[in-house]
Amino acid sequence: MPLLATHVGSLPRSQAVVDQLFARERGEDHDPAAFDLVMAEAVHEVVRRQTAAGIDIVSDGETSKISYATYVKDRYTGFGGDGPRTVPADLKLYPTFLDRLAMSGTGPKFARPMCVGEVRPKDQDALRKDIANLQAAMAAHGAERGFMNAASPGVISLFLQNAHYPSREAYLAALADAMKSEYQTIVAAGLDLQLDCPDLALSRHMLFTNLSDDDFVRVAQSHVEALNHALSDVPAEKIRVHICWGNYEGPHVCDIPMARMFDTLMSVKARYVLFETSNPRHGHEWAVFRDRAADIPDDKVLVPGVVDTTTNFVEHPELVRQRLDRFVDIVGAERVIAGSDCGFGTFAGFGAVDPEIAWSKLAVLGEGARAAG
Repeated sequence: MPLLATHVGSLPRSQAVVDQLFARERGEDHDPAAFDLVMAEAVHEVVRRQTAAGIDIVSDGETSKISYATYVKDRYTGFGGDGPRTVPADLKLYPTFLDRLAMSGTGPKFARPMCVGEVRPKDQDALRKDIANLQAAMAAHGAERGFMNAASPGVISLFLQNAHYPSREAYLAALADAMKSEYQTIVAAGLDLQLDCPDLALSRHMLFTNLSDDDFVRVAQSHVEALNHALSDVPAEKIRVHICWGNYEGPHVCDIPMARMFDTLMSVKARYVLFETSNPRHGHEWAVFRDRAADIPDDKVLVPGVVDTTTNFVEHPELVRQRLDRFVDIVGAERVIAGSDCGFGTFAGFGAVDPEIAWSKLAVLGEGARAAG
């Protein structure tokens, strides 16, 4: 039986979508009805293209979100001002490369406010519109299974840092309580819930560079505890968790190894585990899963990233199949789904991969999945 194919969630936005998102981001006057129409039409198109590419478990491409973490500033109270921009430690080691990135002007520019007050949901109007758009597009294009992304408490704390609560732990607890209803609403709608958790790896070389690896693992475990609390009323079989080291082309020489994060990752209350295996810094780490096979809970489904999301190489479907078969040999075909390393449109309007090449990569992902197993 061929493997199913999915991806991490974010996909390239059309220029019409980008224009609407940044008009709202800059506080410009815009027509809410026109905004909603553009988003609905774009989600229909993004789902159509996913099904045409052979993707079995589709998303809305995070179409209406400016980014996978900072969208919460628009849907929750307590955020304001402008927070610090933290440069990853690996880029600091190569200042000429960092300068080149700065001069290229290709980095995303959007608000990263601080937490300056109590975090509470405003309402769920935007979330319900997202759900309705995805459900309508799935029905129109015959997609039987869909998922929706949501930020984890830990990743919110990474990008929207705390200037209100008395401690990091208190901030995480508040975020976990605030996000509960979003998680529950997504699953109640019949969709799978994906939690984006780069804080479990990326934050090691962004926010916690002064810690030892052991100390960082303890911090990451506290993030998992907050997340699991937020998921207490959501069944594990409806939950996906994604870990990554940062969706950017760079040296990544400061990344904490998967071997150090394996136990933390496996402790998340999620059946589906999405992780990177295609980029050159982490391509070898499939062996961690082989060597720790006995420690992978029986209810976990592995979703390795078998196409890279930071280069414009289009992988050969045979390479995709080979990458997938490594994991099939570890846990069996029924517990492997083909995925991507990260998203193709992490920040609206920005991405290293040309949009049409991104769609070609997804088609190759689907082709490789059908040949694997």
